Amino acid sequence: MANKPREASKPKVAIFDFTGCEGCELSQLNFEDQLLDILAQVDIVEWREAMDDRADEYDIAFVEGALSTPDCIKRIHDIRRRSKVLVALGSCAVDGGVNAIKNLHPIEEVRQIVYGEDQYLFPTLPALPLSAVVKVDHNVRGCPMTQIEFLKVFTALVMGKKPIEPDQAVCVECKLNENECVYAKGMICLGPVTRAGCNSQCTNFGQYCIGCRGLVSEPNLQGMAETLASHGLAMDEAWKRLQLYNAYRLQGVRA
Repeated sequence: MANKPREASKPKVAIFDFTGCEGCELSQLNFEDQLLDILAQVDIVEWREAMDDRADEYDIAFVEGALSTPDCIKRIHDIRRRSKVLVALGSCAVDGGVNAIKNLHPIEEVRQIVYGEDQYLFPTLPALPLSAVVKVDHNVRGCPMTQIEFLKVFTALVMGKKPIEPDQAVCVECKLNENECVYAKGMICLGPVTRAGCNSQCTNFGQYCIGCRGLVSEPNLQGMAETLASHGLAMDEAWKRLQLYNAYRLQGVRA
């Protein structure tokens, strides 16, 4: 009787979190119809939110959250050493996210405001995206992460392919979806400089883009300022909104 062919081992996947709200991890648990299919393709070997198991090595590590303490720096180096592929999940991991707003102020001032007289008991650093410390192979952007993009990245990695990361503005998707430009409604929208991949989810419902997916690689901030001015809108207000998710990248930059 012929030997039964040996089944190929599934990729070992681990999921980690750093400084953040863990909303991206909750988004993974909320896949509903797709969750069983995802679990059928991989072995989840480490995930604090869902299991107690630990592993020594990972084929793919999905990491949420910004780096904001010395311990974070130590942990991410350890995860990187043990991972073949590292994927940053969500705005905090990819761009520093909301956490990086504190970088706009002196770190000692931030420590005083948050911890008061106990400020020296809690080591803290300016918030950093993962890529500021270790090599990141792929990104899943958004706040929380964009689920359709996660599925595309996950599927590509499981199939041994390289995920394609969009670098066009959300405006491109908005036009393809035949949405009315919200600038004409008097709204300040960050779509002209925000990276696509969400299928213009907010503007599809008549809302403005909040910039949670980070900036395109070469954002034309001056062009956006001119477009805002042509609609009687202020760049100063747009700049405040840009800093909500992009404070790390925009340090030292002003449109």
